[in-house]
Amino acid sequence: MNAPLSHYFIYTGHNSYLTGNQLSSDCSDVPIIKALQIGVRVIELDMWPNSSKDDIDILHGRTLTAPVSLLKCLTSIKKYAFVASPYPVIITLEDHLTSDLQAKVAKMVLEVFGDILYYPESKHLQEFPSPEALRGRVILSTKPPKEYLEAKGGTMKDRDIEPKFSKGENEESAWGIEVPDIQDELQDANKHHQDDMSCHERGVDEDDEQKVRKSAPLEYKHLITIKAGKPKGSLVDALKSDPEKVRRLSLSEQELAKVAAGHGPKIVSFTQRNLLRIYPKGTRFNSSNYNPFLGWVHGAQMVAFNMQGYGRALWLMNGFYKANGGCGYVKKPDFLMQTCPDGKVFDPTADLPVKKTLKVKVYMGDGWQQDFKQTHFDSYSPPDFYAKVGIAGVPSDSVMRKTRVVEDSWVPMWEDGFTFPLTVPEIALLRVEVHEYDVNEDDFGGQTVLPVSELWPGIRTVPLFDHKGMKFKSVKLLMSFEFV
Repeated sequence: MNAPLSHYFIYTGHNSYLTGNQLSSDCSDVPIIKALQIGVRVIELDMWPNSSKDDIDILHGRTLTAPVSLLKCLTSIKKYAFVASPYPVIITLEDHLTSDLQAKVAKMVLEVFGDILYYPESKHLQEFPSPEALRGRVILSTKPPKEYLEAKGGTMKDRDIEPKFSKGENEESAWGIEVPDIQDELQDANKHHQDDMSCHERGVDEDDEQKVRKSAPLEYKHLITIKAGKPKGSLVDALKSDPEKVRRLSLSEQELAKVAAGHGPKIVSFTQRNLLRIYPKGTRFNSSNYNPFLGWVHGAQMVAFNMQGYGRALWLMNGFYKANGGCGYVKKPDFLMQTCPDGKVFDPTADLPVKKTLKVKVYMGDGWQQDFKQTHFDSYSPPDFYAKVGIAGVPSDSVMRKTRVVEDSWVPMWEDGFTFPLTVPEIALLRVEVHEYDVNEDDFGGQTVLPVSELWPGIRTVPLFDHKGMKFKSVKLLMSFEFV
């Protein structure tokens, strides 16, 4: 944990204060507390003036969400910041405040966090500190207010509101829709690649940042450790690294797909020193999530997820951060940090050889009779269970297989084996789901996601979790793992 922050994937939340959907749910410190309790290390707060313009509320602006006070959120962050991990908590602030209220934020932050708030003496960092150096500390990160940028004529294309959900997003089953395919997202983005590469369309540039920051009070600016901003020009220009200072860049999932379609190595190079945050597109009104692997394979440290939802994409996120003791920081693979003598870095689109092969065998399952009612799955007979086993990772590694259905048994004996060749095992995840076969619609029986890098060879008992990520008391599988 002694490398700079840019060398780690960081467990990151999006709109951390929302209790539900993006349009009308309540804002509260409860989702923030829950996120910190599972090890999330990046909390996002949207700061707005309250109705009387004399204090700060946290809410999703220009929606029907009910606000919560900034003070309450900060107090809860301090109380729960290190219950699951000793490593730093980063608060990303979406700032929509006047300079007077910014000064009030500075005073409030100093009073709440005191000595655990980290901020450097220098104006800019040439390199980010390590998680170990920041153990037990809280860090602030922010960028210019969107209102200022929009007033200057920028159009926030990614925030255009669509009247309906994207296809499938409002049709999730009890355990969520399947994780989107990276290749489909890249192909879709490539169709609009040339049209949307201009940064002026996004209304964000370095000059705007300087104007806004000049008007911000000094005590507020001084507390911002991780500075965010997008330089003038194209998305590719935004990925140029400054040897004199490091920064954070934020891209929507759509912007990432667009630039990854033709400039993947530039993203990898940028993330070797700087931080890249990816956030859900603005039309995910129901707080759904996206495929995180496009960000991870390009070295993006902060792949931000809506933690208040559920579904397969969130299962992957939570499973990924079981690695490294669940501390919320996972070291990036060496191949993402290496630069060849000729200046070349890893190309995420290159064809890669198989590095290792994982063999998985599912012997049996047990515990449903203890955790479920006798009639939960079938009214008149024992359940008919089958297991789905697969890999989530880069496209060439991603696959899902099924065992046979074992009829009329609370203790299914499958003894089915599967072989998974892996080209990028460093970030691959083992996916396991159990379902009960039904003529109309299969019932959910449990799931887990495990980092392949953390699997121990041999026969193992594997606990399962419900669709919201809560561990069942009794449900488990007997499985074996072997690497060849």
